[in-house]
Amino acid sequence: MRGSRTGRQLTLRHGTHRAVIVELGAALRSYAVGERTVIDGFAEQDRITGGRGQILVPWPNRIRDGRYRWDGQELQLPLSEPTGGNAIHGLLRWVAWRVVEASDSRAVLEVPLWPQPGYPFHLHVRAEYALDESGLHVTVTARNLDASPAPYGFGQHPYLTAGTAVVDHAVLTVPARTWLRTDERGLPVAAESVDGTEYDLRTPRTVGALHLDTPFGDLDRDADGRAVVRLAHPSGAFGTDVWLGEGADYVQLYTGDTLPPGERRRAVAIEPMTCPPDAFRSGTGLVGLGPGEQHTVRWGITPWEG
Repeated sequence: MRGSRTGRQLTLRHGTHRAVIVELGAALRSYAVGERTVIDGFAEQDRITGGRGQILVPWPNRIRDGRYRWDGQELQLPLSEPTGGNAIHGLLRWVAWRVVEASDSRAVLEVPLWPQPGYPFHLHVRAEYALDESGLHVTVTARNLDASPAPYGFGQHPYLTAGTAVVDHAVLTVPARTWLRTDERGLPVAAESVDGTEYDLRTPRTVGALHLDTPFGDLDRDADGRAVVRLAHPSGAFGTDVWLGEGADYVQLYTGDTLPPGERRRAVAIEPMTCPPDAFRSGTGLVGLGPGEQHTVRWGITPWEG
């Protein structure tokens, strides 16, 4: 039998909830409640494809041409999406994170991000996963260990399932007042109101033929300060909420239409983000992390039955 391709496997349990976190990239590999699969993850013996469950630091999504200007410097990142000419999804997806705590229902992993070509800054990043009766809670904190300010953004890439073979029949709710129009390279060209568009998902709507690889902003929040994206079974009998808390001001929705044929439209990636794509160039939502400063993002997954 083939061994793990993602390093140490950390299994968290609380009641009927079960999640697995992996050493490679501190990614969320799987999450289930009883017999119900909550996320479309990957097997222990498989390599990660489609960004499944990965933490995207120090930027989410894409940077045009991998080129940006910061603090008077012109910087060039490797083009990790060569077909689009972009730098994509940060620098920590394919490195081993150190497990610093592992208990029945909680895991903490840490990693240094060393200065390197295109990102000459020194960060320390910590990811905490915890299960309780309400679901999975994720907290990611980055601290700047450098002597100069660093540009910073966060995202994470879980694919949520709705108990249907394809997401076309699922019911989606997104509490966003604006969406970002993107070009053929997946880069924003304008922020527009969702009013009167197919991207107005503020009331529950069947996904249908809607193709999403779309950032949303201006999120409405509940009394707890959370913006809640809901993916529900068409019967309304059960579903999953992805809540965006502190630091998560944007969300990207992706229906997987560009994935390999066997993986397309079987889940919706609901991606909490601190900033939209190309923030290193536009500055929109970008965190300027000063020397010694830290930044924390909180988000989570709440499965429910109605």
